[in-house]
Parts: sequence; structure tokens; C-alpha cells
Amino acid sequence: MENPNAFIGKTTQPTAEEVIAVLGPTAAVWKELIDWFAEQKIVDQEWKSYSPKADWSVRLKVKKRNIIYFAPCKGCFRVAFIFGDKAVAAARQANLSKSTLKLLDEAPRYPEGTGLRLTVKSSKDLAAIRKLALIKLAN
Repeated sequence: MENPNAFIGKTTQPTAEEVIAVLGPTAAVWKELIDWFAEQKIVDQEWKSYSPKADWSVRLKVKKRNIIYFAPCKGCFRVAFIFGDKAVAAARQANLSKSTLKLLDEAPRYPEGTGLRLTVKSSKDLAAIRKLALIKLAN
């Protein structure tokens, strides 16, 4: 994997200070995206790690529905969506960049949907994520 999760092997949930330190300059971008989700009334956050060998990620939910996952990496972070068929079709019609559509085409298919992952290195990466989040919320 190109940018491994910074907290693989950590047995306790990372603190806010640890996340900020690992993200470096992208900590402000992480906060900007979290704040945008709060504006959309998506504030239920849950940190998860399924085993000490697994990574830590935070998921944002609406009730029991997972909307997006954030995974902190060194100097950047990854976000992930799981899209059902209707959301994938809507994303294809949403005027996304060619690179985002290519990621969607190459995304793995799981029983619960298509898993789309994007790496965030600057605030210019957020436009596509916001658009995808709105698609996820609508579908």
C-alpha cells in the first residue's frame, strides 16, 4: 500500500495530539473535512481497530449507517466509501474527474458494495470527497 496507516500495531486508540503529529501539514485539511461533515449534520464519530495488527480509522456515521472512513497516514490521510449500486451509478453521472472515475472503476467490489479509497494530501483533494459524500448521503 502506498501510504500505510500510521497506527498499525497500536493497541490503544490514537489521541488527537498523536493524529495531529502524524498528519503534519494535512492536519488542517483533516479538520477542514471533519468540520464540513459537521455542517452536513454528520457528527457521530467512532474510532475502530479490529486487531493489534490492523490499522486505526475513524468512521463518520448517520445513525447506524457508515458514511466515510478516515485513516491517518504520515503526512496525509486516506478516506474510504462503500457505495451501493445506486451510488456508483450516481457517481458516474456526477461530473467527477477522470482520475476519480478511474479509481471508481478499479475499486474492489464487496458484498456490501464498492469500496472507493482516496488519498488526501491537500485541500484541493476535498472537492471530489465532498461530492462523493453527498452522493453517499443521497443513495
